[in-house]
Amino acid sequence: MSQLELALSADSSARHISFVETGRSRPSEEMVLRLAERLDVPVRERNALLLAAGYAPHYPQTPLDDPALDALRSGLERLIRGYEPYPALIMDARYDVVAANRGITMLLDGVPESLLAPPLNAMRLTLHPQGLAPRIRNLREWRGHLLAQMERQIALYRSAPLRELYDEVAAYPVAESPGPPSAEPAEEVPYFALPMRIEHEGQVLSFISSVSTFNTPMDVTVAELAVETFLPADPATVKYLHTTTG
Repeated sequence: MSQLELALSADSSARHISFVETGRSRPSEEMVLRLAERLDVPVRERNALLLAAGYAPHYPQTPLDDPALDALRSGLERLIRGYEPYPALIMDARYDVVAANRGITMLLDGVPESLLAPPLNAMRLTLHPQGLAPRIRNLREWRGHLLAQMERQIALYRSAPLRELYDEVAAYPVAESPGPPSAEPAEEVPYFALPMRIEHEGQVLSFISSVSTFNTPMDVTVAELAVETFLPADPATVKYLHTTTG
């Protein structure tokens, strides 16, 4: 985005934006927030911008277990329970699992207790050679999708813990895809998005992942929460989940 484009978007002038960028002019608190909004800066980084400009942080960071977030937390938990029998979970900015429903619990059958110890991490669970990775039939494709997603988050948040997690999971060995199970579909199903194809008790299940975040967060914790839901990508997966959990 050019200085002129940013200035027009922020109801300012290119001259003023140039002076702010070079340090010749000190922006008001309102201008800092306006520029951050126009540039889609994450809420945590908006606080850093305010501090750099000499102002107090604008957005609080409330612990998720704080009573002030009781309504939010219970609402999110009802949301993912209502999605059952399909898998759904809630994660923070480091992909640590805040809550998960029974659909997720089913997929974690057989995962060693060492990987299930808190804090439960979605990326580690998925890509670890003792986690879900050996059962994901299109592991190389799904792994590529997840690593690219993490790279975008690192570029956005510049988080050292997230970078450490990325380096860890990217270094995991990638095993060859398992042989076809007895319940492999006889013909290929056309998918409308890249699915995660995972084996569970001899049945290959296919899921399309969708991630939802809050549109107008006013708290750092809330801004970094994400709800990931797994939509069945074929009729066989729908039937299996309703039969197994019903």
